[in-house]
Amino acid sequence: MDSQTKAEPMRVLVTGGSGLVGKAIEHVVKQEGGCLEGEQWTFLSSKEANLVDLQQTRAVFEKYRPTHVIHLAAKVGGLYLHMKENLHFLRDNLRINDNVLQTSHERGVTKVVSCLSSCIFPDKTTYPIDESMIHNGPPHDSNFGYSHAKRMIDIQNRGYFAQHGRRYTAVIPTNVYGPYDNFNFENGHVLSVLMHKTYAAKKEGTPLQVWGSGTPRRQFIYSLDVARLFLWVLREYDEIDPIILSVGEEEELPIKDAVQMIADALDFKGQIVFDTSKSDGQMKKTASNAKLRRYLPDFTFTPLSEGIKKTCDWFVNNYDIART
Repeated sequence: MDSQTKAEPMRVLVTGGSGLVGKAIEHVVKQEGGCLEGEQWTFLSSKEANLVDLQQTRAVFEKYRPTHVIHLAAKVGGLYLHMKENLHFLRDNLRINDNVLQTSHERGVTKVVSCLSSCIFPDKTTYPIDESMIHNGPPHDSNFGYSHAKRMIDIQNRGYFAQHGRRYTAVIPTNVYGPYDNFNFENGHVLSVLMHKTYAAKKEGTPLQVWGSGTPRRQFIYSLDVARLFLWVLREYDEIDPIILSVGEEEELPIKDAVQMIADALDFKGQIVFDTSKSDGQMKKTASNAKLRRYLPDFTFTPLSEGIKKTCDWFVNNYDIART
């Protein structure tokens, strides 16, 4: 960082601050000493401003006057909702992203770190995927609207740099899970939905119904690991090109293995049934974390079984406030 940015304390605005990654960043900032002296952190929820609306976006930037922005806010849903409403997800996310990036630019924000998603990767590709391959072909058809809107952030970042010298960048986490996730059956993430289903099946004494065959493979990353990496990107990572935040390729595992870890964590002893009439989505999306490892060779990721146990414990203890 140059001396000018050092002189003024950072005022960081986190959009989507009440979501999974936002809550994890808040935890790292407030509980793990992630906040440096003089810094101000604001965690924005959709209750305070609807970022689809430009006037509301401008008003909230006027109020908090951020020098740095972590942009997590997005219109999201589960696989099946995306399949039904691709246009809706495309339009809302294009608006949110354009409002946040353009308002950041207009107000002279030093740095924006946006959050992309591993679903932006091309559907037909070679593996592992790295940062240079994002635009090499259409994303999977199931959520093309959301995926294209997210890809456009990368295009805009390049535009703001080329035309205005802005250092706006993006990270691409693989499948994030953890406390404060969305555990709703209809539109939650895969692990959180499975945790909720397992919890319910145990309570009701019924078999656990898993949608799909359990064979698709995923790389899962614990939300607090993502949060710690976000702070590093905000402070140290200087490229405009995005960076994948992920465990290594060797950590990719079938959904059914994760289901077993969840069953163990919640002490579920019942029958597990895979409903193969339901869509599997993409069979794999193996991402390379070689670029991250070049920068941070010693970063330690939370092992999946440990992260799942912590998340299950949080869900059971916070069932009344969890998004279900």
